[in-house]
Amino acid sequence: MSRLYGDAPGGAQSVAKKEGGAPLSFMVEAEDGPVRLQYFAPPEHLRPYFGSFYLFSETLDSYSDVTRADVPQLRLMLQGGGTYHFHDGTAAPTPEVCLLGPTLGATCFHLDGPSQVAGMSLLPAGWLSIHGGDASMQADRLGGVSGEKGRVFEDLLHRLRGMDDSQAMAALCWSVLEDLVNPLSDSTWRLLEAVDGWLMGEGSPRIETLAQRTGLSPRQLARLTNRHYGCPPKLLARKYRALRCSARIALDGHSWQDLCEDGRFYDQSHFIREIKHFIGLTPHQLQTEPTAVAQLTLLRRSLGGDVAVLNRLS
Repeated sequence: MSRLYGDAPGGAQSVAKKEGGAPLSFMVEAEDGPVRLQYFAPPEHLRPYFGSFYLFSETLDSYSDVTRADVPQLRLMLQGGGTYHFHDGTAAPTPEVCLLGPTLGATCFHLDGPSQVAGMSLLPAGWLSIHGGDASMQADRLGGVSGEKGRVFEDLLHRLRGMDDSQAMAALCWSVLEDLVNPLSDSTWRLLEAVDGWLMGEGSPRIETLAQRTGLSPRQLARLTNRHYGCPPKLLARKYRALRCSARIALDGHSWQDLCEDGRFYDQSHFIREIKHFIGLTPHQLQTEPTAVAQLTLLRRSLGGDVAVLNRLS
């Protein structure tokens, strides 16, 4: 079970790092055996773009685990290397600078030895700034970053490899990302806010509700959520329903049988299949024997401050 530091809302553990009386960042730090994760909340002006900066490390000769369905990730391999195995059976080795698209099912990974990874979770506005293309075309796939941005991240990788202060590493990454973010149109911001609020505001988000909030047709919504979130509204709602339920099971201690009844699932078999698909573990495993990464990843929910709505689960 994890060893945690400090106090945070929701039963998780965290610390606020300060200098000269002013908070620099809100951090969650945890360990589970040989696995360690640190999360840093973005500066306020970057919170609409990015979920968190994190440092992952493990010290084994070989390590495998599973990560839940998630938003896109930019990951820099500071040490070690490995392979991703996506839910559709595709496998790919990770490049040193890895841009991982939105994942629509649990993703397994294998590391070949002791490893350290610096990562940043990209909210839709962050994806538009770093990649710029249709997110559905990169769903459950990974690649590098090309052009000038690729050179920027290669330089960042080399600079991070020479550092050992995690606070300074986070600050450096935020300063680099700050120069890359692009302003979005008012209409795009309104759409993203509406979709985020829809995903987080209902236990089982209904497409009819989103259509009413946005005034868009189902076809328009499918095109826009594919572009910005990687999939159409129905699949997006299923994904975030599973993420919400998994957090309530693993962190809040809710009975998964009760959640099954409250979450508009057909029956317990349907509930189990959905959690297994998107999280990689059954509800019983989440409750009694979560893997190190499955447990520690959920602690992102404990990042404090006025963060973007999706940052609670991204």
